[in-house]
Amino acid sequence: MDKKKITNMEVKKKNRNDVFRYICKQGTVSNPEIAVRLNMSLPTATQITKELIEEGFVEDKGELRSTGGRRAKALSAAADVKLAAGLDITRNHIALVLANLAGEMLKCEHIYQPYASTDTYYRKLSDKLESFLDGNGVEREKVLGVGISFPGIVDLDREMIADSHVLGVEAVPFAAISRFFPYPCSFMNDANAGAYAEGIHAEEAVRFFYLSLSNTVGGAVFDREELIQGKNFRCGEAGHMTVVTGGKRCYCGKKGCLDSYCAAGCLSEVADGKLEHFFRLLDQGKTKAIKAWDSYTDYLAIAVNNIHMLLDCEVVLGGYVGSYMGVHIQDLWEKVAERNSFGEKEPFVRACGYKEAAAALGAALKVTETFVSQI
Repeated sequence: MDKKKITNMEVKKKNRNDVFRYICKQGTVSNPEIAVRLNMSLPTATQITKELIEEGFVEDKGELRSTGGRRAKALSAAADVKLAAGLDITRNHIALVLANLAGEMLKCEHIYQPYASTDTYYRKLSDKLESFLDGNGVEREKVLGVGISFPGIVDLDREMIADSHVLGVEAVPFAAISRFFPYPCSFMNDANAGAYAEGIHAEEAVRFFYLSLSNTVGGAVFDREELIQGKNFRCGEAGHMTVVTGGKRCYCGKKGCLDSYCAAGCLSEVADGKLEHFFRLLDQGKTKAIKAWDSYTDYLAIAVNNIHMLLDCEVVLGGYVGSYMGVHIQDLWEKVAERNSFGEKEPFVRACGYKEAAAALGAALKVTETFVSQI
C-alpha cells in the first residue's frame, strides 16, 4: 500500500511538472490542449492547472478565441514569479545574467573585473550583482539563488574548485565564495554551464559534445537532459588532448595541447586582440586572417573528428569562436569530412545557439531547473 501511495505521488508530481513545462514552452494554452498533448484526462489537466494558478505559477488570461463551441480558458506561465542570477567568472571579466522559470535570459551585462583570489574581489562581485539586480528592478524575494560558472575543475562531491590553471587557484571550497552572497549558490564548470544552456531546453532529448572555444578550450558531454561529469569531474576536458606531439607549450605546462592551437587568442592575436575584428578581416578576404583561419581549422578539425569518433554524437562549437563562426563553419566541416572514416554526408558539427553569456546563463538555468523540477 505504501509503495503504491508513493508511486501515485510521484506520478502526480511528474504530471504537474510536465504541465508547467509545457505551458512555459507553448506560451498560451488551454486545458483541452494540455490534456491531448500530454496524454492525460481533461479533469486531471484541469485540476493541475487549478493548483498551479492558486500557487502563483500559472495565470488565467481569460478565454481563447472560439473555434465553435464553448471557449476554452487561456493559460500562461507566470515565468517571472521566480528568477535566478548567473555569474560567469573569467580572468578579466564577469558576465551577469537574469533568467526566469521558462529558461529565458531576461537581462545580460558584461563587466571588466580582473580576477583575484581575495575577499575584496568576491565582495566586489557581490556588490556588482546587487547593482545588477537593482538596475533591473528585481525584488529580492523572487531570487532563487545564483549560479556561478568557473573556468576549471569543479568538484561537486568535495564542494570545491579543485583546480583552475587559468585563475591560478586550487582547492577553493564553495563555502569560501558563497559566504559573500546573500543567496543560495551553485557552482559549475564554464564549459558544462555552456552545454547546459545549449541543451536543457532543446525541442527533444539530445546528446552532444560541447566544445567551448574561448580564452581557453574546454568541453562537456550533454546527454538527454543531463551533464556527464566523469569520475573526477573532468569529463570533456578536450582542451588538453594532444594534437601535436612535442608542440607548443600549453598553460597547463604540457606541450601540444589543443588549447595552444584553438583558444580564441590564436585568432584575435592577428586582429589587434579583437575576435570580432578577426572575423571581419576574414569576411573581407584579408590574407593574414585567411592564413590564421586555415591553420586554426586544421587543428580544430582533428579535435572535432576525434571527438565524434569516440562519442558518435553531434559536436557543438561554443565559446567566443563558436559565437562568431557563422558561415565559416563550412570551412571546418570540409576538413572534418576529409578526415572522417565513415564518409558521413550530413554535418555533425554546428555552431552554438546561444551567442552571448552562455556559461552565465547555464549556471542560472541550473538554479531554475532545480526549482522547476520540484513544482
